[in-house]
Amino acid sequence: MRFALCNEMFEGWRLAEVCSVTRRLGYHGIEVAPFTLAPSAIEVTPAQRREARQAIEGEGLACAGLHWLFAGPQGLHMTTPDEATWRRTRDYLSALLDLCADLGGKVLVLGSPKQRSLVEGQTPDGAWHRAADLLSSVLDKAGTLGLTICLEPLSPVETNFINTVEEGMRMVRQIGHPNLKVHLDVKAMSSEGRPVAEIIRSVKAKDIGHFHVNDPNLYGPGMGEVDYAPIAAVLADIGYDGWLSVEVFKYDPDPETIAKESIDYLRRFWASP
Repeated sequence: MRFALCNEMFEGWRLAEVCSVTRRLGYHGIEVAPFTLAPSAIEVTPAQRREARQAIEGEGLACAGLHWLFAGPQGLHMTTPDEATWRRTRDYLSALLDLCADLGGKVLVLGSPKQRSLVEGQTPDGAWHRAADLLSSVLDKAGTLGLTICLEPLSPVETNFINTVEEGMRMVRQIGHPNLKVHLDVKAMSSEGRPVAEIIRSVKAKDIGHFHVNDPNLYGPGMGEVDYAPIAAVLADIGYDGWLSVEVFKYDPDPETIAKESIDYLRRFWASP
């Protein structure tokens, strides 16, 4: 299994410094939040893209992909009934595909809860169709670039749109495009009210585009109450062998300590390639 580390917890660090620590701790990849490079992906110049890719690959790492896709700039929303906002979001998602390809990434994790929650005047069915149309509009381009968009179910605390893996898979099946898959996140799955391993077993490995490891307490794997032994067992059973990417939301005592404790815990269950 390959281990990746999300870069946004290293707030204020240069990407080259993050990559150096990531490699030294034994991770195999880095997952990039676009807002750590520039306020907008469109503002990341060709030279900056080359520099970022060199920083990653120069440490012998791979770019797993992008996440926190719509965290910036302002004015993006994937389920809005407002046509201008929807088109701006569609165009920005297309631009993110270009950025991901330029960095050497393979997946784009579509979470962004605030930018998908239903807005005033929107119905659940209307929001569903807007999201499906948005995704469908860029998936052929994703295929051409060799990228996969990974739709991330999130807890009801974060959003009121696509809260379970079952709902996420319904969207994936409805669209039926090979470059759209579901994203699994331990923190999010923990909100569903049934064992995480049971949820994972409901999905085929071929439908899982990416996997975030963390804990509902917002720290890394092994830093809370979630036992990863059943998770490791079911992932082996279904044949998932993609990335396990550490994504946390609390950064104390410091990001390097969190990164080290997380990978040390993961190694109890998965051997490095």
